[in-house]
Amino acid sequence: MSATTATVQKNNPLTDPVRKQLIDQIVDQNKDRPGATMVVLNEVQSAIGFITPEMQDYIANRLQVPASRVHGVVSFYSFFTTNARGTHTVKFCMGTACYVGGTPALIEKTKQILGIEPGKTTPDGNITVEICRCVGACSQAPVILVDEDVIGRVKPNKMPQVLKPIQEIAE
Repeated sequence: MSATTATVQKNNPLTDPVRKQLIDQIVDQNKDRPGATMVVLNEVQSAIGFITPEMQDYIANRLQVPASRVHGVVSFYSFFTTNARGTHTVKFCMGTACYVGGTPALIEKTKQILGIEPGKTTPDGNITVEICRCVGACSQAPVILVDEDVIGRVKPNKMPQVLKPIQEIAE
């Protein structure tokens, strides 16, 4: 087994009996509710932290709904993620005001500091970098979210100070 295959298996909740049982329990408790697909996906996302394509297929099978329905829900709503996230998330608003206000430069600076692209997690599993749509703080553009904290009027030269507190937590 290659290192990549081993990592995928390790991060696959369906190969972990405890997490698989949790998914089964969530499905069993909610399968007969109205809107069961959304309810189950929300519960699984909260419990596991992400919903891989394999998990989507498994859930669709357990709910006896087309896999396309589950994939459609996961891909439509931005709060669902298909990859494990880091302990902390840094989200860059790409709404018009933020984009024009300098978000691309903030992303570039963050890539230099952390060594990862948006959509990826640092090798230590501490920080995930993401792109998001408008967060509704246009008057403070450009805006980033560090975990749930909104930080506005960020300049590229301030990114080291913004990231330092969440980088230090892992050290």
